[in-house]
Amino acid sequence: MNEVTNTKSVENVKLIYILYLIGLVFGITAIIGVVMAYINKDDQQPEWLKSHYEFLIGTFWKGLVIGIAGGLLSVIFIGILIIIFLYVWIIIRCVKGMKYLSEEQPHPNPSGWMFD
Repeated sequence: MNEVTNTKSVENVKLIYILYLIGLVFGITAIIGVVMAYINKDDQQPEWLKSHYEFLIGTFWKGLVIGIAGGLLSVIFIGILIIIFLYVWIIIRCVKGMKYLSEEQPHPNPSGWMFD
């Protein structure tokens, strides 16, 4: 893979992280981000970038499950706490993911549930 393609791929992954963060306010951007991740995950690129796509796709689906649980439980106080946790969880995952991306490192645990 040449340098131009690699730079474009890195910028694409960075854009998806940013779309997820914007999705905390405007939910549609997270959907756009996961669609982009699915479209680009199998493209010819280094393995370290593929780990970021896997991490981003997992973040979307796990976040959706947590969000639905929080929404359903919002009729009682615990749901509000779950939604607050979800926002913090997404922010931390995206910031740490962008840190690994900027260092051109694979995500260490793309299928994990927490922050590592």
